Amino acid sequence: MYVFGEEIRETAYFRSLTQISSSMSLQRLRTFEEIVIKKYAIYNSLFLNLPYGKESNVGSLIPLLENHCRQSLQKNETPLESLEKFFSIYLNEPDEQEKIDFMFRLIQYVERQIVLYDAIEDAAFSELQKDSPSLKIHDYIKGADELEKDRIVNKLSTFGAKLVFTAHPTQFYTPEILDIIAELRRMIQENKVSEIDDKLQQLGLTSLINRIKPTPFEEAKNIIHILRTVYYHSLGKLYHELKVLSNNQIDNPKIIQLGFWPGGDRDGNPFVTSEITEDVADKLRMELMKCYYNDLKAIRSKLTFKDLKEKMKEISDHIYSAMFDPTQGVDSDLLLEKLMAIREVLVKQYHSLYLNELDLFISKVEIFGHHFAQLDIRQDHSVHLNMMQKILAHNEYEGKWEEKELASYLSEKSQDFKIPEFTDEVENETFKNILNLLKIQRKNGEDGCSRYIISNSEDIFSVLFPLALFQSAGWSRNEITFDIVPLFETMVGMEESDKIVRNLFENDWYARHLKNRDNVQHIMLGFSDGTKDGGYFRANWEIYKTKRKLSKICAKYGIKVIFFDGRGGPPARGGGRTNKFYASHGPEIANNEIQLTIQGQTITSIYGTEDQFNHNCEQLLTAGLFHELHSEQNKISPHFESLFDDLALYSYKKYSDLKQHEKFIPYLEKKSTLKHYSQAKIGSRPGKRGTKKELHLSDLRAISFVGAWSQLKQNVPGYFGIGTALSKAAEENGIEVLQKAYQENDFFKALISNSMMSLSKCYFELTSYIKSDPEFGEFWSILFNEFELTKSMIFKMTGNTSLMEEEPIMEKSIAIRDRIVLPLLVAQQYAIQKQNEQGPHESDYEKLVIRSLYGNINASRNSA
Repeated sequence: MYVFGEEIRETAYFRSLTQISSSMSLQRLRTFEEIVIKKYAIYNSLFLNLPYGKESNVGSLIPLLENHCRQSLQKNETPLESLEKFFSIYLNEPDEQEKIDFMFRLIQYVERQIVLYDAIEDAAFSELQKDSPSLKIHDYIKGADELEKDRIVNKLSTFGAKLVFTAHPTQFYTPEILDIIAELRRMIQENKVSEIDDKLQQLGLTSLINRIKPTPFEEAKNIIHILRTVYYHSLGKLYHELKVLSNNQIDNPKIIQLGFWPGGDRDGNPFVTSEITEDVADKLRMELMKCYYNDLKAIRSKLTFKDLKEKMKEISDHIYSAMFDPTQGVDSDLLLEKLMAIREVLVKQYHSLYLNELDLFISKVEIFGHHFAQLDIRQDHSVHLNMMQKILAHNEYEGKWEEKELASYLSEKSQDFKIPEFTDEVENETFKNILNLLKIQRKNGEDGCSRYIISNSEDIFSVLFPLALFQSAGWSRNEITFDIVPLFETMVGMEESDKIVRNLFENDWYARHLKNRDNVQHIMLGFSDGTKDGGYFRANWEIYKTKRKLSKICAKYGIKVIFFDGRGGPPARGGGRTNKFYASHGPEIANNEIQLTIQGQTITSIYGTEDQFNHNCEQLLTAGLFHELHSEQNKISPHFESLFDDLALYSYKKYSDLKQHEKFIPYLEKKSTLKHYSQAKIGSRPGKRGTKKELHLSDLRAISFVGAWSQLKQNVPGYFGIGTALSKAAEENGIEVLQKAYQENDFFKALISNSMMSLSKCYFELTSYIKSDPEFGEFWSILFNEFELTKSMIFKMTGNTSLMEEEPIMEKSIAIRDRIVLPLLVAQQYAIQKQNEQGPHESDYEKLVIRSLYGNINASRNSA
């Protein structure tokens, strides 16, 4: 039993976000209806009348189809029955090929409806933020007394947030489509109807998908395109405004940093070679030079003064030559020195004319240096293990594979190792890349590439083996200019993490390396694989506890720890409202930086425009500020600690039983799109780890695993086990205990709120036909019953009557997207049913399933 006092307080951070009058909330809803819902209705009616394909009536039939599908599914008709009835009524008894052709055209329309809706929502972002309760840095500074203001400025002078862009394919618009969305946004904001009509026609005739599987370099180029067109300008502007806001007291160009994985992430991707890594590093640097050159060109047209013309031309010419020469770097420190000299002359002799433009450019150079974004390198521990086994055998090591003995041997001997010829291509490329990293640093600067991440870290050698490989490749023991970063992403890895980190700090060899890295230890935690392994609640609770215990160990050894979170888009992969998650951390968790991966639809949905980028970066910074100023309020009491331990245990047991169910994998293989992810040309990485024919959960990538559940509209990884856990806790302690935890603890409320988002995106009616399936009926009922139980328990605990009651605009957005995508989902399930029948058109239906993956995933952008 848990004993609490009588008083109930609302959680601190959530209270600060919800102190908004009901009239203001209603105003935001009215604004959303005016500038999103009504505009979509108008422009969608234009779009649906455009004649594409063999027939011109597909668009006009889509609203009828959406209504028909919803009604038929509510009557428990199967997707097969639903579409066959629709074909019979509206398509005049078509043959099989005509049905298939119609569904392909349907997919093309629905995909573009999603693009249109994306553009309309993005165009409305700034207007909707006017009445938003979101906390901004300006609010903190404006409302603070002098003492608090100093504290805020001091924190922002040392604190930072880092967004690390990955190539994980959870959204995959081509650069052409991204440009169309950007143009549509502008036209919608300006209400240019005739131009919108033309742009919609262009959209209808432009392919949304890759015809061939992209290479890692092409993935990198797609994201660099967004770096150039959005982040270069928005980040420079954000930092410049923060400096102005603080009267130049904030001098911290690392307050927002960009990281980059495409071309450096080798984990499970054999197509990432050392040449690819170098090409991507060169591309990042050279594209940055193009940005610099364009800015300089604009500034030179204004600084036409005698003393400055030649100096500006000299800088511009040097950058121009570096734009096209992959062998040439630019020393950003020297560039800043020259720019500051020009600034001094401008202030002294030319009345500070155009000083703001020059200062904005200087801010950009301070931020981006000569690398644009830091290129991270990642590899799985198993690859390093195999390499070290071969190296040790080649060097006739006869000692024990015991921690102290082997670590001592590696420390002393690895610089002199004879390296065998690696016959395995992945191992060969991994070693070649380590040899090549110093060359990348010479061109892009040390900050341009200085982090080596090891997936599946579960022992001390996860970190020591890469250190030995660096020394074997010729790096001096005291000059390894890389942070070696363990990635704890399994329950075992997180449970062992404190022991691993403690042993590393007590190892003389590694301690020397850390000292050379300013005693800063980066530690990565994997939400996606953690959730796949341990279920939603336990994974998040274990990550929280892992951060807490590692913070304590690092403080004990005088090490500054920086946590780096591998988060995906949807809550089931660590996404959701990330600012709430970080603000909910208690005082025992280090608050030096917020670092997280940004992947898939999150790149374009949360950071896709300058306004979105600036707003959401600021939300991360204010979350860090809230932690700094109010974390004591979030300290988890022993009572809540015990409660969360129980909830984690109960939910994990329920989730583990599901994973071990004999129909778990077969259900995903036969009833979902899981096996089709690897066939879709959406990413360079293979669809699963390893080459085994038989599918195992451990081989599944979190993207395809979570994505398959999402396309079924079941979202199992985002809620499963929570209903059972809450029910058991309520039986043992009373529902009042859970109500109090939800009202008082920000961490718990953040988890439940994100889970409610997952639940709100479920639509079990789509697959209700499976409950009568002789093979999978029982398994489907297990999923559905836990879904219903989870909703019921959350309503009892929160007092809400709908899942997104506290986020009504998000609720409306999800509902609209669900309506848009329903015909596509029904067509997908229809095709899966037809595939399972194995008729004469099986290959066509397989293509339909694969083709429908794209639109369904893009439609889920607000799961981020």
